[in-house]
Amino acid sequence: MKTVGTALTTGTLALTLALGGHAPGASAKSASQKAFNVEEASIEDMQKALQSGQITSVELTRMYLDRIDMYDKGGPRINSILEVNPDALEIAEEMDENRKGKGNSGDLYGIPVIVKDNIDTADGMHTSAGSIALANNYAAEDSFVAKQLREAGAIILGKANMTEFANFMTSGMPAGYSSRGGQVLNPYGRGIYSPGGSSAGTGAGIASNLAAAGIGTETSGSILSPASANSLVGIKPTVGLVSRTGIIPIAHSQDTAGPMTRTVADAAIVLNAIAGVDEKDKATITSIGNVPEDYTKFLKKNGLKGARIGIDRSFLSGLSDEEKAIIDEAIQDMKDKGAVIVDHITVPRQSFSSIVLQHEFKHDLNAYLSKLSDDVAVHSLEELIEYNKQHADTALKYGQTLLISSQAMSDDPQDPRYLEHRATDYRISATEGIDVAMAEHELDALLFANNRGAAMPAKAGYPSVTVPAGYTKANKPVGVTFSAKAYSEPKLIELAYSYEQATKHRVAPALD
Repeated sequence: MKTVGTALTTGTLALTLALGGHAPGASAKSASQKAFNVEEASIEDMQKALQSGQITSVELTRMYLDRIDMYDKGGPRINSILEVNPDALEIAEEMDENRKGKGNSGDLYGIPVIVKDNIDTADGMHTSAGSIALANNYAAEDSFVAKQLREAGAIILGKANMTEFANFMTSGMPAGYSSRGGQVLNPYGRGIYSPGGSSAGTGAGIASNLAAAGIGTETSGSILSPASANSLVGIKPTVGLVSRTGIIPIAHSQDTAGPMTRTVADAAIVLNAIAGVDEKDKATITSIGNVPEDYTKFLKKNGLKGARIGIDRSFLSGLSDEEKAIIDEAIQDMKDKGAVIVDHITVPRQSFSSIVLQHEFKHDLNAYLSKLSDDVAVHSLEELIEYNKQHADTALKYGQTLLISSQAMSDDPQDPRYLEHRATDYRISATEGIDVAMAEHELDALLFANNRGAAMPAKAGYPSVTVPAGYTKANKPVGVTFSAKAYSEPKLIELAYSYEQATKHRVAPALD
């Protein structure tokens, strides 16, 4: 498969498409293209069309590139896609040629996906975490996640805009803003509703049907927030299920990548592709023996029947009355499907001001930056801070308070204060928090609104799955999120799928 950038630039490709021309490997729009409606199509829908010959991967890729040109760069200007893969059509053409070959019929084969701009791809696209300081960073090799996607046959269509440095640059930066990419808009309320952070571009892009599926990353809420804000399904996996090798980090104790899709089935398909043991990421060793052969086996319509789901109402504070009513309706829908709702429980919580993220950010980011080529302007956190000062007009619209506070930390992974704080984080979130509540009430999962319960499972390294629950009268999306203990993804997928199929709340945003 071709992975080296061609002479056709992103800008040229966009212009060619905008003018109705055809890039290398593309053919004129055909009757089969017109017969296939890509909007809200599932991966299964696309795969059936590809296998039957109704559509080709080139045509499917062109459809998404056309939509990016029409809705992301023009029209409502969602601004979710930072750049497109200059080789996308050429790769799609190879997929079409090889489709009938042995082993070329997997669920993601020939399917266009987008990845967040902090995920390395060695294909002519940059990896910048949204920062102009990393604008010249071309990865020497694919991240583990990108390799897994390519091995599954996915076409990496482009890089998604994001909150700069995964929202760990400064206090007060709007979700979805980066100095390199500008502001991502929520397609359900452009300039009205937050697109969520920090995987905002992935969320807005997939919600707007600009690719079949997307990959986001989360340290605490950065998949769940944009997924729920953009009426998507988001899976924040157990830390260790998906490798972080080749992903610009925040903190190794909490970082993970995960699927962001329009359906639970699509999320399960993507999770199948990206999960795996990576010798370069020791956390993935914990997944051995904990990963099923196929997550789609847990797409059960009766998954809620008999499931015990706990609700701590204190996590719903801050929601509007209308949003609370949507959550209450979701709870009733779950009861109607046979779930046992254990309401008004208390998940033990303790207030603790932790230094873990700042400490790990310094160490982990320095490790990533130190390996970059000389073409990149910075090779350490200290150099990044100085670069931003020297380019303040463009780099520091909102400041860099978190970068500065992280730089003040020790860079020693065995620092006693850091180790004490990390142990405390885990203890109060897991062994004295979620674990206690689940054991006391014999729960299969906890239920939260949107990403309001994200912090505890994030610190514990536990998984969460969010799914659309409806919209306010003003069209603001609301999601419900299921969380549980490590490697409980199969159960969470069962619950999310059963709820999704019983309600089918997702509606595409109006972009025209």
